[in-house]
Formats: sequence, structure tokens, C-alpha cells
Amino acid sequence: MRRYLFALILATASMPALAQGVPAGSGIEPSTVANSQARPIAFANRAAEDGVLVILMRNADLPTGVLGSAAEASVKAAIANAKFDGKDGSDLTLRGIGRHARIDLVGMAGDGDVADRLRRAGGRIAQAMRDEAHPVSIVGAASDEAATVALGYSLGQYRFDRYRTVGKSVPSTQPATIIVGDVRSAETEWKSRGAALAEGVTLTRDLSTEPANVIYPESFVARVREAFAGVPGVKIEVLDEATMRRLGMGTLAGVGQGSRRPPRLMLVEYRGGNGTPIALVGKGITFDSGGTSIKPAAGMWEMKSDMAGAAATMGAVLSLAKSRANVNVLAVAALAENMPGGNAQRPGDVVRTFSGKTVEVINTDAEGRLVLADANEYVIANHKPAALVNIATLTGAVGNALGYEYAGLLTRDDAIAAQIAAAGKAVGEEVWRLPLHPNHLKTMKSDIADIKNSAEGGRPGASLGAAFIGFFVDPVTPWAHLDIAGVNWADSADDVTPKGASGWGVRILDEFVRNWKR
Repeated sequence: MRRYLFALILATASMPALAQGVPAGSGIEPSTVANSQARPIAFANRAAEDGVLVILMRNADLPTGVLGSAAEASVKAAIANAKFDGKDGSDLTLRGIGRHARIDLVGMAGDGDVADRLRRAGGRIAQAMRDEAHPVSIVGAASDEAATVALGYSLGQYRFDRYRTVGKSVPSTQPATIIVGDVRSAETEWKSRGAALAEGVTLTRDLSTEPANVIYPESFVARVREAFAGVPGVKIEVLDEATMRRLGMGTLAGVGQGSRRPPRLMLVEYRGGNGTPIALVGKGITFDSGGTSIKPAAGMWEMKSDMAGAAATMGAVLSLAKSRANVNVLAVAALAENMPGGNAQRPGDVVRTFSGKTVEVINTDAEGRLVLADANEYVIANHKPAALVNIATLTGAVGNALGYEYAGLLTRDDAIAAQIAAAGKAVGEEVWRLPLHPNHLKTMKSDIADIKNSAEGGRPGASLGAAFIGFFVDPVTPWAHLDIAGVNWADSADDVTPKGASGWGVRILDEFVRNWKR
């Protein structure tokens, strides 16, 4: 017996420790390389005589002075033969004309917002040039339009390929040069805002695309710290699990309690103006299994992007800070991994928020609203924001209602609704307002706590989720909620969004904050 116990002690001593300090996961990074380098954006007043020439077409008439006489005659003949009319969304590719490897005619004629058509044309050009080895010259944009084309190009050329090792094609790093009359003004406009906005969208897409074994609460914090390193006017605060428990943040800590990867609350404040900040508070569920109320297997992989709302807040504030916008803004990421571990919370549990309100957890898969409850209360108590906007991949119901074309907007405040809607229209990230009604809170009334986090079989799902979140926002604070569950992931590419994580929210939040009026 003594020999057996001695052998057991030795065997146990040689086993890896299971303490909380041991890193979760395999410890082997899936990649040590970055994504492929994007084409740099440049501006010039003369197009290259070779490489790829792209001509923005406002109608069927070829702009004069772009090509030599012989090449111009050939292109005009091709336009006539193809019956190319230059309408928005139309394209014509020609080869073997002059010294150019390729000539692309990109149509953008039509009604409506010119900036939108310019931005989408830039994105279409970028996607058409993905496998093109030559430098690209783009003509046909005015000097004050060039930065908009450049933004579209930058958004459209995004790719996430750091994990590809077999058959990987390395994209060209030859520049995409936009030809304008006033190079200096175009460069200034691009560098003062557009480049930072593109960088913010890229950060958000990267965070949302990374697998959950790479991006989890702690690594999300580290990645965002790296993105903001050296940016002036920025202050970062991070609350760990022990701090949350000491502060009584039971809804955020509770969602993360079933995971080996502890939750975090990250706050990034940029001060470039005067007054109290606008708070952008995002759901940051780095993986959502549904917890004890586990999701079906089909499609669960996409839950790695359930932190897209938090990622969008960080991308928006990165854009505002790097462009030195005259605003005060606070980005907040409520970060947790929702897993069905042995310590996971259960349906029927009652949890307490930062303010002391209580929640009966009916469904552990209604977790995004729980982390936002604590985040909102903490932000309002400690930062007293001028306005608060939540952004979250909150409900499947919003995608069923609005598809990929709109995010859901829910608010008690008509003024903030109008400003968010105007911002979305200006940048091409549109919203559709959905209702909030006093009966929604009645539906979630609990017999044993202040509120339930879900109503079994309750409809409408998007409105119920927003009503729950609003329950934890002081009515004095202008508040709105953006449900982006239908728009955060693109199953197929559009003009400015390659397939995958869309980065939706960065542009609308950037525009909203810049133009906010109480």
C-alpha cells in the first residue's frame, strides 16, 4: 500500500497543474506571420504610361486627354461594341491596348449620393485588382473626390490570409495611384481622416475574423493596446475579474465564469475636445457557445465574431484619435467568453449588477445583454457620458427582420435616433428603427428578481433585448442601441466589403461622434 501511494504521488507530481494560472489552450500559436501587405494609396497628377489604367466613367463618353489618339480610338470602339453605358455598378475590362497591361472602365453614373458611388467604385476597383501584379492608376476623380475613392479602395482590398500556407498567392504591393489636379489637397484630406478611418475598419475586421483561440478577453486587450500605442490623447483602463467581483459586477463576471479565459472590461478614452465624452459601449463575447443553454453545432463557428460590437467601438475611436478629431469619446469593450464549463452559470440563477439591480437568468445564450448591463452602469456612474450608444451582435431576430441591408436601431430618444440615422446614410452603413414599448419590460418581469434576461418564446426578440439593455441606462442619458447581428458578417462580397467580417459600425460611429449635437 505504501509503495502504491508513493507511485501515485510521483505520477501526480509529474502531471501538469490545473491551477487558474496555467494558460488555456494548446499554447501553440496557429501563425507567426501577419496578413499580406495591402497596396499603398498614392496621389499624382499624371498616370503611368504602363501598368493598369482604371477610368471612372460618369457616362458612356471617354474622358479626353487620358489616352493617346490610337488607344483612345480603340477604347471608344470597344465601348460602342459592348454598349457600355457607364452606369453605376457596370465595368468593362480591355487588354492589349497601347502599353497598358489592362484598361478597366468603371461605371458610376446614376442618381443619389455621389460620395457613395465614388466609395463603392473604389472598392470595386480594389477587388478587381486583387490578383493583378502591376501598379494601378485611377483617373476620373476630382481632387476633392480622391480621398473618397481612396477610402473605398482601402476597404475593398482588405484580406485576411495569415493562416493560409498552401497555395497562398502573395498580392502585389505596387501602389494604387489616384490621378488628380491638386495632389496636395487630395493627400491632405486622405491623411487627415480617410487613412485613419480605413485603419479603424481594418482593426475591427481583424479582431472579428481571428479565431477564438487567438482573440479572447486578455488578448483582445493586448491587441487593442498595441493598436493605440503612441496615439496622443488616449487613456486606457482595464478591469480584471477580481476588480469586477469587488465592484459587484455580477452580470459580466457571471457570463465569463464558465471559461478558463477570464472576462475583462476595457475602456479607451480619447480626449480631443471639451466636455463630457460620448460613450460607445460594445458587446465583446469573444466566443459564444451559448453556455449551458448551448447553441446548435451548425454555424457555431461564426460565434468567434460575437465580439464585433466591441471591436467596432475600438475601431471607431482609433479612427477619431488618429485623425485628431475635436471630440471626447470613450470606447468600451465588455469582454467575456461564454462557455458551458463546470462553473458556468445556469438557467434560473440570479445575478446582481454594478448598481445592485438583480437579474434572473432564463437563458444563458442571452448573454450579450448581461455584459452590457454592467458595462453601461459602470460607464454612467464613473464617466457621466453626454450620450451612450450600445453596439452588439445581439439577436438573430434582427437579421430575420432586416437582412444584411440594415442594422437595427432601438432607442427612447428621437433626437439621437435622427443623428445616428443621418450618420449611417452619409457613410453607407444604414439603420432601420425598430420599436421599444413598455410591454417589452412587462414581458421580462421576474417573479424573484428585478428582471429576467429573456422571455421564453418571447417576441419581438430584437426589441426585448434592447428593452433589457435600456433597463440599465439612466433615462436622463441619451441612449441608443445598434443591433448588428445581421450586418457584422458578409457571406458574399459587396463593393467595399470582402467576404467575411464587415467591420460594420466603425464608419457610422465615427461620423456620429464627429457631428453629435445634444
